[in-house]
Amino acid sequence: MQINLAKGVKLHVMPTEKFKTVTITIKFKEILDAGHMTKRTLISNLINTNSQHYPTQTDFRNALSELYGARLSTSVSKKGKYHIISVSMSIVNEKYLREKDILEKAIAFLENILYYPNAYHEAFHSETFKREINNLRDEYEAIYDDKQDYSAIALNELYFDTEEQKIPSFGREEDLNAITPENLYKAYKRMLYKNEIDIFVLGDVMEENIFNTFKRFKFADREINTQNPFYKLKKANGIKRKTEKQDLTQARYNLAFNTNIFYHQNNYYVGQVFNGLFGGYPHSKLFMNVREKESLAYTISSGIDTFTGSMFVYSGIDQKEASHVRKIVLRELDALIQGDFNEDAMKQTKELLKNSLYHSADNANSMIESAYASMIIREPQMRIEEWVERIEGVTKAEVMNAAKEVQLKAEFLLIGKEE
Repeated sequence: MQINLAKGVKLHVMPTEKFKTVTITIKFKEILDAGHMTKRTLISNLINTNSQHYPTQTDFRNALSELYGARLSTSVSKKGKYHIISVSMSIVNEKYLREKDILEKAIAFLENILYYPNAYHEAFHSETFKREINNLRDEYEAIYDDKQDYSAIALNELYFDTEEQKIPSFGREEDLNAITPENLYKAYKRMLYKNEIDIFVLGDVMEENIFNTFKRFKFADREINTQNPFYKLKKANGIKRKTEKQDLTQARYNLAFNTNIFYHQNNYYVGQVFNGLFGGYPHSKLFMNVREKESLAYTISSGIDTFTGSMFVYSGIDQKEASHVRKIVLRELDALIQGDFNEDAMKQTKELLKNSLYHSADNANSMIESAYASMIIREPQMRIEEWVERIEGVTKAEVMNAAKEVQLKAEFLLIGKEE
């Protein structure tokens, strides 16, 4: 069931008896803006810290405990041209409890933390703000120590052609100094009153009861964005390359490819099989030939972001072998173009893709994410049976044609300083 609570605010009730819990997820979506992402990450963290009615973290956690150990999480993400803040809460279904009205109390808690943040006089509480700024700064600094995360971000900066796509969904450290309790509160109000909102309630629930409970939220009308959600890289000749030196023992060599593979578009299912054969699974060409056969990589894998049509190959290698690894990666891509793969590999890939789908169908958060992704592209959510049918229908010739569209666009190599 889908109901409009206001213009640009939709409630989606997903009844199911699969789980003994009820999951409530609220998503705030806006067009990517380089100046907003760090603020939105900070807002996401603040929502999960305290509120006016629960001014300390202890008060906040005690309130969750009173809801029979309800779990609250917040996060930020990108989907193509959009930036999304997610607020998710999981509670025990009151059918298994003596106490009733737990779901209504949980929704009231969400209303409380969203509409009554720890802010006064158009500014966030000073001490809470300072603490969360410092916490986020520590998180950014920790990325430098995680060389795979660091090199993945560096590859994005090299590969993408707009500032919004270069910046990770969680923002960047250099923005923190310009954020104040006052301008952060303005960003929060923009999120609450200007962002498109989708609310999902998944579990064994009565649809009418959910609707009546959410009606009391003070949702205002807001503009609905109708532009194509997919980001497409501008066509450019040549390959961008960058090498950086740091104190490390294992080099990181990452490559970015432009593809024509977008979420649930014509060649999406072919693209899933292609990626599984190329580097998505332990039986893939990259894993078997670069890591197992040639022993050139400690780890190597590929993945496709189907909202930007980008494929990334991440590897940990001996830095002396970078050129050799590059040669084999491109050789294996050419092997797929030439049809150098057998039916057994195709069958194994399809089985793994189906297993992943069935697993997702047994996970509440994955079910919500799948429904939301379909809403972003403004297409009906596909039934599992149809998804499986399309995967099964992928042919060898289609994989070969998809591989032909894949073009290397950027390479980032992170090496040690001594050699």
